[in-house]
Amino acid sequence: MKQGQITPTELCQKCLSLIKKTKFLHAYITVSGEVALKQAEESEKRYKHEQSLGDLDGIPIAVKDNFSTSGIETTCASNMKGYVPPYNARVVPKLLDQGALLMGKTNLDEFAMGSGSTDGVFGPNPHSKNEDSDWLITGGSSGGSAAAMSALGSATGGSTRNSAAHCRLVGFKPSYGLVSHHGLIALVNLIDVPGILTRCVDDAAIVLSVLAEHDTNDYVSKLCIEIPKEYLVPELLSEVQSFWSKAADLFESEGAKVIEVSIPHTSYLIVCYHVLCTSGVALNMARLDGLQYSHRCDNDVSTQSMYASTRQEAFNDVVRGRILSGNFFLLKENWENYFIKAQKIDVFLTPTILSEAVPYLEFIKVDDRRLSSQNDIFTQAVNMAGLPAVSIPAALSNQGLPVGLRFFGHAFCDQQLLTVAKWFEKQVQFPVIQLQEFMDDCSSSEKGSLTLAFTFWLCSLLAV
Repeated sequence: MKQGQITPTELCQKCLSLIKKTKFLHAYITVSGEVALKQAEESEKRYKHEQSLGDLDGIPIAVKDNFSTSGIETTCASNMKGYVPPYNARVVPKLLDQGALLMGKTNLDEFAMGSGSTDGVFGPNPHSKNEDSDWLITGGSSGGSAAAMSALGSATGGSTRNSAAHCRLVGFKPSYGLVSHHGLIALVNLIDVPGILTRCVDDAAIVLSVLAEHDTNDYVSKLCIEIPKEYLVPELLSEVQSFWSKAADLFESEGAKVIEVSIPHTSYLIVCYHVLCTSGVALNMARLDGLQYSHRCDNDVSTQSMYASTRQEAFNDVVRGRILSGNFFLLKENWENYFIKAQKIDVFLTPTILSEAVPYLEFIKVDDRRLSSQNDIFTQAVNMAGLPAVSIPAALSNQGLPVGLRFFGHAFCDQQLLTVAKWFEKQVQFPVIQLQEFMDDCSSSEKGSLTLAFTFWLCSLLAV
């Protein structure tokens, strides 16, 4: 855009066209096309007068539908339909003030409770379909954001990194407190953070530079990387284990110190996370009583029976189950604390998820609550500790599907972590979509011409 090869309005129109063509992906709950086009017009005027606001000026971006957006419905993919917040989540104006174009609100599991983006009331969120009409899941609960790149997701147990690993994207979770979560309709206030999903590390760094701070210092040769042996679980796909080992060897060959360590209580972390998560859900969901907003049952026998019927009708089994579990743990005052022991360690290297993306029909054979525990096994501890983490696409499995590896580090060392991630990204050279290919695809009138890569990145165009 700075070179005049494309205008913000043209880019916005191309993205809206592609969103329409790929409506079957259910990436978006709400598309704010008119808003985005008006923002694009203003951006175009700035470019004409050489007054660009920065790298995000004129760039399409979307936000997960659990971020409050002034004047735009926010549903959390639930029956909380018709709720239009009177204010923006703090991350939204930070992006808009830099000229970003808000394309809309992305799909998720209901109230962000899930690991496949299959449980929202607006339909499941695939990232590809095959001839048998089955399709691969995008991971969750930020699956819509993963299908509609570049976008903001949220992270409680591993949502941003989980979806990124399924869809060959970079998924970055900042340190708790580095990026404001004001206006994010959270599961657990003390855990939830906004997340960033992009096509590459540079794009994530650009977004983070707007939401927080970022600098780059290359010091790979001085790193000490820890490999926790407890993450070598039986369920880990052998291909993922192989890629993990090769990544560690890559750092060691460049002079980094790579050591295998033990985190003895790793097996208890998912249990602690379940206690903390469900307790937080029980507290937050208590607000949705049908009186102030959200779905309301017509039961008028008594206020108490109206509450019970409303919550029975409005929430799916997963949400109701977490509320019940959370209330139990709160009654027993069974809270657990988690402290990370990582002295003298710079960065941890682990797989992101246990395996590649699985078909929907296979995914729904297992209860979503069990799946969430399995899919968050590598990621949830970082959220409880408030640490930064990033998932990087590292290789393709034998099935041709992406496999992600994850780095995490010390609190508020986000810049250091992104520097390591950028170095690793350069080494593995995982292919990144090119702007011209995207534009050519948008020009096609046939839905069938959309390649799988383009469905991964509907608006991933940080190309100024």
